[in-house]
Amino acid sequence: MDLSILNQPFALTKEQVEFYQKNAFIKIKTVLPPEIIAYFNAVISEKVAALNQVIVPLEERNTYGKAFLQLFNLWTEDEKIKALIFSKRLAQLAADLMQVDGVRLYHDQALFKEAGGGITPWHADQHYWPLSSDKTITAWIPLQHTPLEMGPLEFSAGSQQIMVGRELSISDDSEQAIKNNLRINNLPHIVEPFDLGEISFHSGWVFHRAGANTSEHVRKVMTIIYMDKEMRLKKPENSGQENDWKTWCPGVEIGQVVNSALNPVLYDGALDA
Repeated sequence: MDLSILNQPFALTKEQVEFYQKNAFIKIKTVLPPEIIAYFNAVISEKVAALNQVIVPLEERNTYGKAFLQLFNLWTEDEKIKALIFSKRLAQLAADLMQVDGVRLYHDQALFKEAGGGITPWHADQHYWPLSSDKTITAWIPLQHTPLEMGPLEFSAGSQQIMVGRELSISDDSEQAIKNNLRINNLPHIVEPFDLGEISFHSGWVFHRAGANTSEHVRKVMTIIYMDKEMRLKKPENSGQENDWKTWCPGVEIGQVVNSALNPVLYDGALDA
């Protein structure tokens, strides 16, 4: 498999950058060709099957457990997957959308929503991250065409400015409280299918959710979380941030640039241009 496209530039338009800056998310078509998506579908599915330790039946799990099977930092487990996570094409897109000089890896996640899997409640990712600025972004990479019945990602456009709900972990409470507040603020709610090769990018503070998977197939997604290469660790404000500090930023002290062995620079505009 020729993976060279993973490190080839992808030019954004001025309008795309402006859309992201306003709405804190964007969907971009044909970022990767179908054969590359199919290759990583097979590779990542095999690794998830090998590493998954969830044995509790779907109907016996809580809302979070029903939302998806979740495995982290697969780049440390498989060299083939590492090629996707370290893609300069994707990292350059992340940097260009955030308008920063370069990006580091925060961590990656495989998110597999099983057939019959439940909703992913409204939340903001950065609730869990002990990071000092809003220069964070997640690439959400579906490994198959993702129609509405599979539960694609949904966004509240422009909600990165909303403070109410940031304190909530993913739960039934966050689903209801954030939904009610977003309705009051009358922000656009965007939910659309994902074509094969279409990838979304969203900010750490934009509110988003996903519907249930009512199809007969697993909704397979790989995500890569990036941060400004100059990102510094802040003092954790909740138990989730404490856990993330120890897990994804080992050895980094509060106030330091997050440059542990788990947080390599994936794109530097000065070096990779």
